[in-house]
Amino acid sequence: MPRIDLDTAQHLEETYDPEMHFRPLAPPATWLVGGLLVALSFFHYYTAGFGILREATHRGIHMALVLGLIFLVFGAGKKAQGAALRPSPLNPGGLPLYDWLLALCAAATALYVPYVFDNLAFRVGNPLPRDVVMGTIMIGVVLEATRRSVGPTLSIIAALFILYALFGQHAPGVLVHPGSTWKNLVNHLYLTSQGIYGIAVGVVATYVFHFVLFGVLATRIGLGELFIELALCVAGRYAGGPAKVSVFSSALFGMISGSSIANTVTTGALTIPAMKRIGYERHFAAAVEATSSTGGQITPPIMGAAAFIMVEFLEVPYRQILIAAMVPALMHYLGILTMVHLEAKRLGLRGLTPDEMPEFRRVMREKWPTLIPLCILIGIIVNGNTPYLAAFWGITACVGVGFLTPRNRLTLGDLLRTFQLGAKYALAVGAAAAAVGIIVGVVTLTGMGFRISYMVTSAAAHIGAQIAPLIPFGLAGQNELTLLLTLLFTAVACILMGAGIPTTATYIILVSIAAPALGLLGVAPLVAHFFVFYYGVLADITPPVALAAYAGAGIAGANPFRTGNTAFRLASAKALVPFVFVYSPALLIVTQGFTWQAFIITLAGCTIGIVFLGASLTGYLLAPMNWIERGVTAVAALLLVAPGVGSGLVGAALVVPVLISQVAARNRRALDAKQAVSVQRPVRADTGQGPERPAEAG
Repeated sequence: MPRIDLDTAQHLEETYDPEMHFRPLAPPATWLVGGLLVALSFFHYYTAGFGILREATHRGIHMALVLGLIFLVFGAGKKAQGAALRPSPLNPGGLPLYDWLLALCAAATALYVPYVFDNLAFRVGNPLPRDVVMGTIMIGVVLEATRRSVGPTLSIIAALFILYALFGQHAPGVLVHPGSTWKNLVNHLYLTSQGIYGIAVGVVATYVFHFVLFGVLATRIGLGELFIELALCVAGRYAGGPAKVSVFSSALFGMISGSSIANTVTTGALTIPAMKRIGYERHFAAAVEATSSTGGQITPPIMGAAAFIMVEFLEVPYRQILIAAMVPALMHYLGILTMVHLEAKRLGLRGLTPDEMPEFRRVMREKWPTLIPLCILIGIIVNGNTPYLAAFWGITACVGVGFLTPRNRLTLGDLLRTFQLGAKYALAVGAAAAAVGIIVGVVTLTGMGFRISYMVTSAAAHIGAQIAPLIPFGLAGQNELTLLLTLLFTAVACILMGAGIPTTATYIILVSIAAPALGLLGVAPLVAHFFVFYYGVLADITPPVALAAYAGAGIAGANPFRTGNTAFRLASAKALVPFVFVYSPALLIVTQGFTWQAFIITLAGCTIGIVFLGASLTGYLLAPMNWIERGVTAVAALLLVAPGVGSGLVGAALVVPVLISQVAARNRRALDAKQAVSVQRPVRADTGQGPERPAEAG
């Protein structure tokens, strides 16, 4: 299998990821923008190792560089993605004059808050006219920067929230509130830590940026290549080998990349053509890679940006989030691996030959140094240190390994280009965090979160009261139905919201609005946050806007919508597991009241149920399944996945007849195949005078 071409992977990511649509630049804009990108990366690297600045100052410098660079790196529209502009009076330095002005406005308004921070305490709630002017410019700049780097959806949502804050007295029903003046709204969103400069921007400035930079550097020195070759050694020889390599390599690569699309294009450029070559259909190959790659955001130790924001919301160590994420991530990959294996058996696909796979000893002998940065990072986190300190030493180790090892050796120019690329990759999430700050600020100002929570729980309780009498034997009471319906409403909201905006933004918005509803029903905060987080990630492969699936489809030359539907089917375990840990929090390990008995029962039922669900969705277990067998197996799988011994026993009882039928069908197929071989094999006569034609039946 060929090596990763990092330039090709970057080109594919910029093609399929709207957050990477950078415009072409020509000197002198290239030099200036490149220098600012390096400065942004070095600022975060230095502060991670030698001390974070005062909160307002650190976030202000971060926002000044991020927002300013967005107007230089992202064009105002699709036309800006063409050829680079020539320098002229209207395009100084090769960039439009209005983009320079917007970049300066962004930098000035971002730095204004730390500049006047010491005096803000004397005018809390009563901003000066210049405060309102600067805040108004800042809000406009954030909305435009978000539109350019993320797309219009999040900017439109933020603008609608602003209108709700201003004209809430005209809102219907329980959503009504007294409304706010523009002066008070700007004060809340701009001059306090409840809005633009809130938790989201703080986490991006102190955690997320560092891990994005680490992932880019680790890939550059060859760690991603090592993961793919290790996956080839482990899984390549088995039936449908390239697909299993895709699952394993994406799981490993996801440890250093929190981006679904980056994971898809980097590993998919190698695994998707290999899957097609051995017989998988185009859309299935693309869906396998996309679904596996979305696991990167839920796979420790480097998860998506939302995981770091969860640390701040819940005020728990990052180590606790990593432990909680381990088992659900394994269940996600188990579900994909099961369906990949059964699909290979159904189609009779081969594995890779020894000539197509690398030798494990050679791989480890040549590339083991690339594991050093990851081991250092994990060790520092496990010891209870801050994530940004772990990222600092991980980045430092990447630089050391890159300069000292002969393979993928770094030069000073390579290091500067990697710092530039890492900063570019972090721009969009920085803008999204600022826009989400506007939304969260409106929620806290108006009390919208509790209002929506009341609406959701009331609707769920009303529907539950109508359904409860229809359920036989009282198997589900009204309270259980209310919780189930609330979870379903929240899951649908996460998927719909995630269809147009990044996972991080989806998580923050839904946690602010929907998580309180789960809290009202007794769901623990950690469990509620994980539930929203998982369904936000699922949106990356859920049509109609399934960006990771569409990236995979582009590589495979497959139908995007069909790829998205297949990817969602492959991700059925990820869709089920959040419901499991809501009803049995022991699956997350670090929840209160954890017992090993509850954990083992839940894990065993979940594991067996996911395997049978994969069989039902694939239509193959030990032999092809008819529709009755698939239906019974699906019901049994859901009962096995559902926490509790009783439901598990009922599910096991349902699946026994299917297993007996499958064993019999497999034996019949084996016997038929044996008879066919014996009929086709030449038979010699007793005289030994050469082959005779087989006697005809009857």
